[in-house]
Amino acid sequence: MQTLTVALEGRSYPIHIGPGLLARPDLIVGRLRQKKVALVTNSTVGPLYAAALRRALEEHGVTVMEIALPDGEQYKSWETLNGIFDALLENRSERGTTVIALGGGVVGDLAGFAAAVYQRGVPFIQVPTTLLAQVDSAVGGKTAVNHPLGKNMIGAFYQPVAVVADTDTLATLPRRELAAGIAEVVKYGIIQDAGFFDWLDANMDRLLNREAEALTYAIERSCAIKAAIVARDERETGDRALLNYGHTFGHAIETALGYGEWLHGEAVAAGMVLAARLSRQLDLIGAPEVKRITELLARAGLPTAAPDLGVERYLELMGHDKKVQGGRMRFILVKRLGEAFISAEVPRAALDAVLAHA
Repeated sequence: MQTLTVALEGRSYPIHIGPGLLARPDLIVGRLRQKKVALVTNSTVGPLYAAALRRALEEHGVTVMEIALPDGEQYKSWETLNGIFDALLENRSERGTTVIALGGGVVGDLAGFAAAVYQRGVPFIQVPTTLLAQVDSAVGGKTAVNHPLGKNMIGAFYQPVAVVADTDTLATLPRRELAAGIAEVVKYGIIQDAGFFDWLDANMDRLLNREAEALTYAIERSCAIKAAIVARDERETGDRALLNYGHTFGHAIETALGYGEWLHGEAVAAGMVLAARLSRQLDLIGAPEVKRITELLARAGLPTAAPDLGVERYLELMGHDKKVQGGRMRFILVKRLGEAFISAEVPRAALDAVLAHA
């Protein structure tokens, strides 16, 4: 087991990464205020892992209430969130009741948002079961639901008290979901660590074959990069926005096509290619860098061609992005592999040129 720390003043928490961690209830029990938890999962993950986790917790004297949600991005909504509140209230959950999210990014975002606002905040533990959640959404305290006009537009910053990432759960992950998680892993190399990008280039086949050592290293390195950024900028007033590389375009794709049509990681992959092409359009990087990014994502089985929504539709949807300030869109651009920056100075002509060929 590897353990990292998200260092936040007075609210630091561990990220445990390794195999067999669902059989380590001590990692959870030691973080509880009272021995009562609400275990939030979904109809796909629950049958695989909920019973074992529940049994392990109950053997430590913990009372477990299970809340099973429907599976899919389309259910990341107010209606599903209210279902969590109904269950918490019906079971007389208190401020000391810990909400545990067992599942992927949708479960984590919903359970975390519920924990943030139920009785003005109850403890929250992330137990991510997808690669995307283990390397990205379970770490850093972003929680949200989607809105028809924009993805993740309604939510809260709310940090968990622990993250327990059992890499054994990746064995049951569909290949498409694995690739979606790899998109976020590639992102870290592009924005922060050229050496890690090179490692991914050399080890992509090992990741796709789910070799344990390769997966563990990729997860640990991704979490280390994100934990350091979150520690510097918890509420995204500065360089935490770098973690949204490709997401401005990607969120527009998800919203336009309907939540769940493309997986989040698939939309981000196409968005990262658009962001690389925009960086090239502005003479920040050359064609070889765009080619390397595109080819690595394609090797992972990810889409690299964005859907043709039309320039105006893209601009309309990106106008709802959370990085918009003073009515101006901001973009995460690449100076070179391993170094990204935030820019609000993107000429409309350059943006049109990229989107016209999406």
